[in-house]
Amino acid sequence: MKKHNFYAGPSILPQFTIQQTAEAIIDFAGTGLSVMEISHRSKEFVAVMEEAQALVKELLKVPEGYSVLFLQGGASLQFLMAPYNLLVKKAAYLNTGMWASKAMKEAKMIGEVVEVASSKDANFNYIPKGFSVPDDVDFLHITSNNTIFGTEILTDLDVPVPMLADMSSDILSRPMDVSKYNLIYAGAQKNLGPSGATLIIVKNEALGKTSRPIPTILDYKTHIDNESMFNTPATVSVFGCLLTLRWLKANGGLEAMEKTNIEKAKILYGEIDRNKMFQATVPNKEDRSRMNVTFVLTPEYAQYEKEFDVFAESQGMIGLKGHRSVGGFRASLYNAMPVESVKALVKTMQEFESTK
Repeated sequence: MKKHNFYAGPSILPQFTIQQTAEAIIDFAGTGLSVMEISHRSKEFVAVMEEAQALVKELLKVPEGYSVLFLQGGASLQFLMAPYNLLVKKAAYLNTGMWASKAMKEAKMIGEVVEVASSKDANFNYIPKGFSVPDDVDFLHITSNNTIFGTEILTDLDVPVPMLADMSSDILSRPMDVSKYNLIYAGAQKNLGPSGATLIIVKNEALGKTSRPIPTILDYKTHIDNESMFNTPATVSVFGCLLTLRWLKANGGLEAMEKTNIEKAKILYGEIDRNKMFQATVPNKEDRSRMNVTFVLTPEYAQYEKEFDVFAESQGMIGLKGHRSVGGFRASLYNAMPVESVKALVKTMQEFESTK
């Protein structure tokens, strides 16, 4: 039976990435060595890092004056590292979920933080609108996609200050205007590659403005000067990222990805809205995530949650359980998820409905 991987992260990867990585585990670039064991300073791996950085710039149309880094520690480290480097006096944060809240908590240890808006009042099931951003803050921080609650900011906001963004779960899923951001960071394990690496896109001129001493390894300048080689990078993860970036380019780039992602989300949300047994947890359609579709059984059928979970898994639907903090179901539709898998999930939902 074919397995359909709906895990939120680590998550589905292109078969191209999996197969090519598997081959490189045995013999990397004809060296006779595994990509797991070759030096990160070898010419073969340096070429991997350089091509991966170049493809990020190409696919996202990154302007001149930005550096692309592959670091470690995930987005969780960036919650601290970002304000350590970029918060001079005061920062604004948009609170749209657990990860945004965690980022804001870390920033408060560095300097003054203003929460410009929050959707906590409705269990984070919408994106706040009409909020104002003070023009005297150093930046506005956003979490563009919320994996737990299923909301997403689908456009680049127009605000009077530079933005910082945690794009861990929707990076490379659509074209975007990088020039609006001083910093973008993303854990690799959603749309980009295996867990272990963190993508950083940082505007060079935004650095060096704070007077606080920054620990060497937490200073973006350290990693820029050392070309992501200050300490040993997550070599296998970076290699996997490179393969995914090649796959993205070969399959039409971000314009093609966005088109397919819109199609997948439309198919699944359409069934959720039609099916008598299910309902979306995000009521406003414009706030619904394309990457993480969250839904529950309606109150009338709530007693069948475990039964549906068992049935769906028996049909090859893997990883549908919602985050432990909210329950329900979550289907993650990252770039590598084929339309056919979404249609298979819809068929499963329809078959379950027919039994009740």
